[in-house]
Amino acid sequence: MGFQLAPTATAEGFRLEAHDSVGSTNALALDRAREGDPGKLWVVSRKQESGRGRRGRAWASPEGNLASTLLLIIDRDLKTAATLGFVAGLALGDALEAIVPGRTAMAADGAGDRRGNRFELKWPNDVLANGAKMAGILLESSMLDANRFALAIGIGVNVVAYPQDVPYPATSLKALGANCDAETLFLALSDAWSENMRLWNEGRGLDLIRQRWLSRAAGLGGEVAVRVDGDVVRGVFETIDEDCRFVIRDDSGALLKIAAGDVHFGVVASAHTA
Repeated sequence: MGFQLAPTATAEGFRLEAHDSVGSTNALALDRAREGDPGKLWVVSRKQESGRGRRGRAWASPEGNLASTLLLIIDRDLKTAATLGFVAGLALGDALEAIVPGRTAMAADGAGDRRGNRFELKWPNDVLANGAKMAGILLESSMLDANRFALAIGIGVNVVAYPQDVPYPATSLKALGANCDAETLFLALSDAWSENMRLWNEGRGLDLIRQRWLSRAAGLGGEVAVRVDGDVVRGVFETIDEDCRFVIRDDSGALLKIAAGDVHFGVVASAHTA
C-alpha cells in the first residue's frame, strides 16, 4: 500500500504529496508554501536524508521510517499556532494506540505500562514508549507576507529502525514487536490529526487539548531536570500552564514556568549535574 490520506482528511480538504526519499519534509513543505501552495498539504516520505530536530540537531530517517510534515498557511498569531505542536503529539499518540496491538509496547519486566498509556508525550515535542524516544515533532515557520506565515509541522517516527548513537534511550515500533509500516501509520495519523485539529478549534479549544495532553504526559508528578540556556533547573513536574509552558515546583516550593528547554527524567533528574 502506498501513502494515502484517511477519508476524513480528504473530506476536510487536506492533500498529499508522497515521496520515496527527500532531503527534509519540513524544508520541502516550506518551499511549497513559498511557491504559492494554499496549505493543508501533507508531505510524506519513507526516507529522509537531511532532516532536522530541535535546536538544529540532525534527524535522520532511514528507509521504512515515517517522515511527515503538515503545511498550514496561518493568518493568526504565531504564539497560538505554536500550540499545534501539542495537537500533533496527541494525534500521533492516538494513531499509535489505534494501530499497535495492546500486547506490544510492554515494559521490560513484562508487566506492561501501569500508568495506562503505552505511548506518552514528553514536553514539548517527543513521543515515548516505555521511556524511550520513538518520535519527534518539529514546528518551523516562514513569513509569506505582512499577514500570513507558513507553518510546517514535522512528525518523524521510528517505525523500523532507531538511532543507536544518541545520548538517550530510543526505540522503534519494530523493536516493540509491532508489525506496522509507515504507510499504515500515516493513514491513522492523518485521521487522528483531523479529529484533534477540530478539538483545537483555531485555538479556542486549547484548554481541552492541554487536558488531553496532560493525561498522556510523561513524568508528571516526578522529579525532572530542565536544561535552559546552559543552566539546569530541578524540581517536580506539576503541569503545563494555559500557554503550554512547562511548570515545575522547586525545592523552595516556588512554581517555575519554562517556555523552552530540554527535559530529563529519572536518574539524570536526580543527579547533581546534568
